Amino acid sequence: MLAVLVSGVIVYASSGRRGPDLHFESAPVDRGRIVARVSAPGTLSALVTVQVGSQVSGRIEAVFIDFGSPVTKGQVIAQMDRQMFQAAVEQARGHRAAAKANLTRAEAQAEEAGRQLQRTNFLSARGLVSRAEAETRQAEYEAQNAGVAAARGRVAQARAAQHQAEVSLACSTIVSPINGVVISRNVDVGQTVAASLQSPTLFTIAENLRKMQVDTAVSEADVGKLRAGVAASFTVDAYPDERFQGVIRQIRDAARTVQNVVTYDAVVDVDNPDLELKPGMTANVTFVYAERADVLRLPSAALRFRPPPSLLDHRETADGARGSGRRSVWVLRGATPMALPVEVGISDGRYVELLAGDLREGDALVTDAVPAYGVDTSTRLRPARLAR
Repeated sequence: MLAVLVSGVIVYASSGRRGPDLHFESAPVDRGRIVARVSAPGTLSALVTVQVGSQVSGRIEAVFIDFGSPVTKGQVIAQMDRQMFQAAVEQARGHRAAAKANLTRAEAQAEEAGRQLQRTNFLSARGLVSRAEAETRQAEYEAQNAGVAAARGRVAQARAAQHQAEVSLACSTIVSPINGVVISRNVDVGQTVAASLQSPTLFTIAENLRKMQVDTAVSEADVGKLRAGVAASFTVDAYPDERFQGVIRQIRDAARTVQNVVTYDAVVDVDNPDLELKPGMTANVTFVYAERADVLRLPSAALRFRPPPSLLDHRETADGARGSGRRSVWVLRGATPMALPVEVGISDGRYVELLAGDLREGDALVTDAVPAYGVDTSTRLRPARLAR
């Protein structure tokens, strides 16, 4: 506990009028350790989480895994009814065969038109057929060639349709894309899956729950104090007496604004060898961004102290300057408080590191000044009035 030193009651006057009696509360300058921390809420998640969906619509015929099931990459985890997909493949194969047959017929007709054109040109060169007849044969030949090109296009379309049907048939068998553990199952046997607008999520698979991360919401006022590699510790409600350790992997630049509060995601890597931590748990995270050992410490309350106007008007500072507005503390040396300018470093909330200033260990710093009504003034000190 921070020792509180009561300096006594000091009476002072101004312009011939006595001011109110003031009771000063103080706390000492001491030497010790300061650990600067930043706190933020966070949420646990697996390093890699994959949502497995369905690219095709259909009825679920079988489900082969459940919550917590370990899976391997390529393992079949669910099967949709294949009958409609198999029928679509057979239909596509028939259309492709018909398109090939039409192409063969078109090619044969084009060859015949070519031979007719050659004979007509031979006879036209000898004046045995009219010029109009030759032009007609030429047009027929070009039309047959165009028909061949169209037939080839229909064959290509039929081949693509068959491939699409085969892909849909393959997609009716749902497999795991990674090695991991099933953490969510959103489908049952007999359920119809509709994938017309977007791929529905059937399963959620975490790659490795022994390596997890905490996504934290660090306020914009504190994010500048953090960097990759800074140590972090956190607790979760499931194990309130246990503190887990981690390290910041990255600080993401994308800001999140909720009710005009801006935060940034500091991602913390966490080992989870005993699988105690679960995805979705809420974490209370503490980051240690600076630490000092065996330094002079000022109580934070001393820096927050704002003296009453009468004290500012009639008490000189240690360097002879009146209230200058510089960052300062008020120290009790004897009965008279005086303001001393200081330079401070890191803070842990209760204490602030002293970097520079005319203070010694044990000096009593004023933390509050209240009217001394009801205080025993029989031993109060009355310093001489300051000269004007």
